[in-house]
Amino acid sequence: MTTAPPGRSRRADGVWSRLKRSRPAMIGLGLVVVFVLLAVLAPVFAALTGNSPYAYNPELLGPDTAPAGPLGGMSAQHWFGVEPRTGRDLFAIVSYGAQVSLLIGLAATVVSVIVGVAIGLIAGFYGHLADRLLSRLTDIVFGFPFLIFAIALSATVPASFPRPLLLILVIGFFGWPPVARVVRSETLSLRERGFVRAAAAQGTGSARIIVREILPNIVATVIVFTTVSIPGKIGAEAALSFLGVGVSPPTPSWGRSISDAISWVQVDPMYLIFPGMALFLVTLGFNMFGDGLRDALDPAENRTGEAARIDPMSAGGQP
Repeated sequence: MTTAPPGRSRRADGVWSRLKRSRPAMIGLGLVVVFVLLAVLAPVFAALTGNSPYAYNPELLGPDTAPAGPLGGMSAQHWFGVEPRTGRDLFAIVSYGAQVSLLIGLAATVVSVIVGVAIGLIAGFYGHLADRLLSRLTDIVFGFPFLIFAIALSATVPASFPRPLLLILVIGFFGWPPVARVVRSETLSLRERGFVRAAAAQGTGSARIIVREILPNIVATVIVFTTVSIPGKIGAEAALSFLGVGVSPPTPSWGRSISDAISWVQVDPMYLIFPGMALFLVTLGFNMFGDGLRDALDPAENRTGEAARIDPMSAGGQP
């Protein structure tokens, strides 16, 4: 049976201890856990309530196809009410929409981080021509109009191609330049450090130096950057679905629900409030947790003195 090295274990304990002292970080972690559980348990909720996000219930609608009853048709069976025109259960749409948003957001983040870390490491370690070429490629992709390309691609890719996979690839591909820039900067600094020069002097291969010496020293940076990148990817999926080029209906999507709800906001505001609040809270949770994780992993960069111990939530500042 193997155990973690004492130094690594103490560092992990220290990170968790600092993270627990950050109220915004723990609130953010709580929000993330809530939405992860909502996504995982969506089939359980559907079975308990007997509501499917694909089941139409026209009998729950009034003559104008708006939900019958107060607050968008909220009841003991339909906790968030029902969707106008279709009568689909809104809680089922929000919970299954969490699956779509989290799956695409997390998977696209993984794609962008893998590509960005690889390009950043190569550019920063080898330098010279490799750095110049990869830096120019990063600038080109960074300045490319993402929305225009995504809309055009959605119109040309066959409908048989899985739309979630397409969104993951497109969002992930356009999300790697910021990661590459950060990793390149860290690698440029690390390659001049003594332990890297000593490994090179001993005849250690470049690939081994990158994997054994440089990569472990940028893991914390990559973890933090990954965490704070997830909200942007979730927002990108919602934006594309809002524009009608995201996941295909009737697959639940927060972005498409928000888009559809705009024309119903005067009649049924709950149709806009619940998907909108879900999108807002999950992005807020990842942002707050990411900021707290950054401070916990690298306390040396925190503000010094008493200012470093101020809780931004109680001080009225930004978390």
